[in-house]
Amino acid sequence: MTSRYRLAATAFAAALTQLGPGAAQTLPPGPPVAITMVTQLSPTIPQYTKVDIPMLREGIPEKSGGRIKVTLASWPERALTGPELLRVIRSGQIDIGAPALPTVAGDVPMLEMSDLAGLNPSHAQSRKVIDAVLPEVNKELERFGVRIIATFPYPAQVFYCREPVTSLADLKGRRIRTAGGSTNDFVQSFGAQPTAIGFPEVYGALERGVVDCAITGTATGNGARWYEVTRHMYALPVSWGNSAYFANLAWWNKLDPDVRAFLQATFKQVEDQQWALGLEATEDGIACNAGKKEGCRIGHVVENKPMTVTRPTEADMATLRASLSTAVLPAWVKRCGERCGEAYNRLVAPITGVRYEPK
Repeated sequence: MTSRYRLAATAFAAALTQLGPGAAQTLPPGPPVAITMVTQLSPTIPQYTKVDIPMLREGIPEKSGGRIKVTLASWPERALTGPELLRVIRSGQIDIGAPALPTVAGDVPMLEMSDLAGLNPSHAQSRKVIDAVLPEVNKELERFGVRIIATFPYPAQVFYCREPVTSLADLKGRRIRTAGGSTNDFVQSFGAQPTAIGFPEVYGALERGVVDCAITGTATGNGARWYEVTRHMYALPVSWGNSAYFANLAWWNKLDPDVRAFLQATFKQVEDQQWALGLEATEDGIACNAGKKEGCRIGHVVENKPMTVTRPTEADMATLRASLSTAVLPAWVKRCGERCGEAYNRLVAPITGVRYEPK
């Protein structure tokens, strides 16, 4: 995993240069537009500080000549969790929100299809899969009055633990916070206990020992300071934390066509920048948490009591991959319905090489 991500060490910097706020298209004069957005799960993570703030909160008003005003907040700043966020978008209380897909899959199980646990061994394949399934997913979402206007990943989703861990066998019986969905199925498959806790509450749960471990992105946990309440990281890439910017469909469709085109072009640039960040932040998060200054360019280097990072064994990589067929896919189709299994085989299996086989 290391060499592949190190090859991308300059990718995000290049994206910052090419895709900054000044790159978005300009907007003709017209009536003012006010947009309310709630995007990231923490105000301190790089997806928020390095992309959403400069590209959305600052870039949209600047490039629209002041015609569009953006009110931007993170989840905890509005006291929202992922599932609640989708509901307030649907109700029109906010215009655009960005939940992680597993956190809202209880309402729309098809949302899990692009990022099932064990599905994507690489960042590149994850984006290829989500691009392939997006039209089908949006058809599903439009029944709920929302649509995805851009996608993004977090860094590789790994285990942060209070006690040492060198393999999945060490995690058997431990209480592990997950974002829900297919990650629960994977955690149960090797004998651990998945626990549902909203992201803003995970730090306290780890600190108090309510859970033994928690799964999140390598850099996401760094941004949320989980290194203060855990000491060990097992860097098995369970998934990529695929997420998306959702718009209220009625609001989106009523926008002036020029405004909608401007926003769509802007969010395409945001999407590209977020995917570049997600790639580089994977190894950056590992280096930062391990206290390695030379590899920590994005996050906070942990100099006081750095974490012990263990790379996944080949056996555990094989276990993760095998669980996709034996546990994850069957459980997901049971939640989502056979039509989801059909959609997976039509859209995803040609990319991954793994088919869903009905029992």
